Amino acid sequence: MTTSTTARTPSRKTTRPAAARSSAPAQPGAENRETDAAAQHSGDAADARIAAEDPGTLRGLYRDMLFVRRFEERTAQSYQQAKIGGYCHLNLGEEATVVGLGAAMRPTDYLFTNYREHGYALAKGIEPGRVMAELYGRSTGTSKGWGGSMHMYDTATRMLGGYAIVGGQVPLAVGAALAIDYRGDDDVVVCQMGEGTTNIGAFHESLNIAALWNLPVVFLVINNQTGMGTTVERSSAEPDLWKRAASYRMRGERVDGTDVLAVRDMAGELIETARRERKPALLEAVSHRLKGHSVVDPARYRTEDAVATARSNDPVDRWRDALLTAGVLDEDSAAALEAEVADAVADAVEFADASPHPEPSSLFDFNYATPVAGDSRRLPADPLFTT
Repeated sequence: MTTSTTARTPSRKTTRPAAARSSAPAQPGAENRETDAAAQHSGDAADARIAAEDPGTLRGLYRDMLFVRRFEERTAQSYQQAKIGGYCHLNLGEEATVVGLGAAMRPTDYLFTNYREHGYALAKGIEPGRVMAELYGRSTGTSKGWGGSMHMYDTATRMLGGYAIVGGQVPLAVGAALAIDYRGDDDVVVCQMGEGTTNIGAFHESLNIAALWNLPVVFLVINNQTGMGTTVERSSAEPDLWKRAASYRMRGERVDGTDVLAVRDMAGELIETARRERKPALLEAVSHRLKGHSVVDPARYRTEDAVATARSNDPVDRWRDALLTAGVLDEDSAAALEAEVADAVADAVEFADASPHPEPSSLFDFNYATPVAGDSRRLPADPLFTT
């Protein structure tokens, strides 16, 4: 189930902006911030949507969601074993949004994300071994081992980051959409971010430019309702984040982020509209973070009720139960998928473990895209002058 607001976007060639509407049209249920997934859709596991889908597609979505879950759980274990260093943020609880978005995008579409991006890298088609190797800081990783958890990057799959600075990806995504527009291509940019990003200046500047210039970009806000450690109601004067699209006369939608089909269908609709009509949009996906902000966050700021609600809305468990109820899966086929996923994650870990560390001499190799005069290649403690 989604809620939406759609507003007209002026052409880039317009010299005078169109007058803003005095108020957005009221939508049924728009003011209801109930985020329990059971209240956002029928709750009938064997609903018409599942019956209308190809069973192989449904099982594939479950397999991909399960893979993200087990990959992230193994990532947490590797972090505790000191095989992964630095900051590390997991997609636990976000699997339906991750996989639904991946299913909605073309391979040639571009994706910019924040630092909680391992699952998105997998959904975009990067080999799991390369993702794990980057987490391990190995030279076979997506960023040659120099980026780590927050800096996944792969031009082949058009996964363009992984940005550690909150909102750092948003202006860059708009720039990529501008380049697509100038070239006349039919690709689309998706820019994923957390709900806290909607309160920074770059967010509003970027949406304003995207709307003024009719750029093919979809802004995906992951609202797990807890920012870093503060609820969205305490940090945002307008906690219904999808409504912010109305300020820029672009379409805004809210979707149940624990429902993989709802995310896939709504994201696909917005992406294809951006592709055909050059209309940007804002999509808010509401979900629950199953763990703390990062792997070292015990999340003591969350109440027992909040934790229980998050667990009861586990997207992987809910999707598995829905497919079992619909007869798309049975216990044997579900167990077979578990074993397949476990083997694939183990293969990724084995690849990362066996991969070499970067050579210290390569530390400066990727500072600049092209050679720069006067670029210093000194390592720490190297003498400034040589005799």
